[in-house]
Amino acid sequence: MRGRTIKLSASRRLVGDLMRFSIGVPRVTVQRQMNVRPLLDARDGADARPSWTVLFLKGYALLSQEIPELRRAYIKFPWPQLYEYPASVASIAHEREHDGERVVLLSTIKGPEQRSIPELETLIRSARSLPVLEIKEFRRSLELARAPAPVRWLLMWLGLNIGRKRARYFGTFQLSVYSGLGAESLNPLSPLTTLFNYGPIGEDGSVTVRIHYDHRVMDGANVARALERFERILNGEVTDEVNSLVHRGAATIMPSVGTSK
Repeated sequence: MRGRTIKLSASRRLVGDLMRFSIGVPRVTVQRQMNVRPLLDARDGADARPSWTVLFLKGYALLSQEIPELRRAYIKFPWPQLYEYPASVASIAHEREHDGERVVLLSTIKGPEQRSIPELETLIRSARSLPVLEIKEFRRSLELARAPAPVRWLLMWLGLNIGRKRARYFGTFQLSVYSGLGAESLNPLSPLTTLFNYGPIGEDGSVTVRIHYDHRVMDGANVARALERFERILNGEVTDEVNSLVHRGAATIMPSVGTSK
């Protein structure tokens, strides 16, 4: 059967390169069934509700602040070792339209544990709504994707294996979800130490949460305990912050969208 060839776009080459470096990570998944009813009730009580992405991001950032293994990375330069960061850098996957194609691009947020929920909301809304080439990380990634393959692979290898560079260009953990579409990923790939995601949230607050982790950096029991603590953070510190925002007024929940360049 005669078909047609389709040239790889810059965004498809970018995904292919990320998979090239992700496939070699010995990734294991730990899952926990949680109930976030206190957080659900606090969110429902707000006139302008913060997104679930922001709430889970803030909770995971607080979790990573407590558990240093979540801020570590396995790097190979100048020799295999673990590198620990003093703070987290979140890498967040966004689906955007670019050059007539739906593409997945990654934005980063430095120190999300130190940022308020409204500030995180603003940063994520900016990454989802501003023109693609106005977002620094998107523009940089697409420019890299147009370079010859050996150049791309060398730069990505160096970025992932030089400790001080890795967090800046790739982040320390990744969040990738499409629970809003009624689906969830069971085996996502990432070159980072952890990728976490969650499924659709039930009316009773039930939700499945997974941490996909690099087994070279930590073990499953650590991750299981981390998930238990994560549930308590969501229903504790994160819920308390949402309630405090409601008391201060809904206007603080959804600030105006800024520009990220």
